[in-house]
Amino acid sequence: MYDAARRQDAPIAIMTKKTPTSAATGAAANALWGGRFAAGPAAVMQEINASIDFDRRLYRQDLAGSRAHCRMLVAQKIISAEDGAAILRGLDEIEHQIDSGTFVFAAALEDIHLNIEARLKERIGDAAGRLHTARSRNDQVATDFRLWVRDAIDGLTTSIIALQRALLAKAEAHVDTVLPGYTHLQAAQPVTFGHHLLAYAEMLDRDRSRFADCRKRLNESPLGAAALAGTSFPIDRHQTAAALGFERPMANSMDAVSARDFAAEFLSVCAISGVHLSRLAEEITIWMSPAFGFIALSDAFSTGSSIMPQKRNPDAAELIRAKAGRMIGDLATLLIALKGLALTYAKDMQEDKEPVFDAADTLHLGLTAMAGMIGDMTVNATAMRAAAERGFMTATDLADWLVRRLGLPFRRAHEVAGRLVRVAETKGCDLAALSLADMQAVESGITREVYDVITIERAVASRTSYGGTAPARVREAIAAFKERLP
Repeated sequence: MYDAARRQDAPIAIMTKKTPTSAATGAAANALWGGRFAAGPAAVMQEINASIDFDRRLYRQDLAGSRAHCRMLVAQKIISAEDGAAILRGLDEIEHQIDSGTFVFAAALEDIHLNIEARLKERIGDAAGRLHTARSRNDQVATDFRLWVRDAIDGLTTSIIALQRALLAKAEAHVDTVLPGYTHLQAAQPVTFGHHLLAYAEMLDRDRSRFADCRKRLNESPLGAAALAGTSFPIDRHQTAAALGFERPMANSMDAVSARDFAAEFLSVCAISGVHLSRLAEEITIWMSPAFGFIALSDAFSTGSSIMPQKRNPDAAELIRAKAGRMIGDLATLLIALKGLALTYAKDMQEDKEPVFDAADTLHLGLTAMAGMIGDMTVNATAMRAAAERGFMTATDLADWLVRRLGLPFRRAHEVAGRLVRVAETKGCDLAALSLADMQAVESGITREVYDVITIERAVASRTSYGGTAPARVREAIAAFKERLP
């Protein structure tokens, strides 16, 4: 499973062409990718061509794919059981070396696949060369990449759920805490803080659903498509697909090696989820400002100023807000790289991994930091309540009452409420402080009963429609949400 704590995997050394080693020589590299080439690449060609500095992250997936392929080759009697056993032992040794940090990767061997293959040959000899029977680096990397993205989705889903649980816990503690709800960043109607936080829990639930959809679509195996046309060997692609947890083999060999829409879809979900985090980060930044004073963050999630000792800055929130742009950029990077590619594989597609790795790391960090901030957050309910008393936020409740009790058309009721707001502004008071005479001067039918609906608490409690902000509804929503979480 994707684990952000292992973003750099094991401590791995990258060996340049100047490092003396038998595995890194130009001759060794040429032996792996073609007898047609007599000389090694130019230094700059090696630098631009190599991907080992980032695709080493695929080592677990590459080893898993090789094991599945090896077992299938043995089962189909394409290679001997003895060679198969030697290959599997060698792959286990290599995994141990990478995990322990003793495996030295060679830049001259370009990528994760050739590095592992070269080391396997060092360990077991010529039998290593049989592993690549009936496969190509094209289907190999496509398989590794799908496995990695699938693991990343599983890890990010866990991170989303952790943030959702933090939001639910804070919402449950503030089911009755009232604050202004805004449109155009202008006070609009009173809502509860619990209801406000649940809006983000719902956004994240759609992100979780999008990741699940993406996972379902990508869960087909390219392995066995070989370079692009399949293979003449009697392989069993269903066996390798099942061994790797895929639902089925991909149906078209050309599509199998060239498709990267799964990566684009993954990046799209990361970008959308990043935008959701950014919106919440913006609210945290606003709420924490002295002008609002709705919340406070402890030293654990805020920083000070190098010159102004009174400052407490919500840097974690601000960084999350900025990182949304990074994920959007990752999506654009991949789409631009893919848009002009004819079938099937082109080296351009080597550029598919870094934006995916970056987005996965960035989103995981944002989700984890946001969950920490939500848990750390101290809520100033008094400041929230005081803000809710400003801005005549029960004007809509007044208009609704005029419709229900006096039978006014809503547009007429809206006009009456607006005129009463103007009266209250002139007197420097809120609507509930207007006298009955003041109200009747605008609309003679108004009775004392109107005061039962234009207080903040009554206004909030009256929003009992499904999905509304009434505390009773919020409690129901929290309970229902807990049932939806795994």
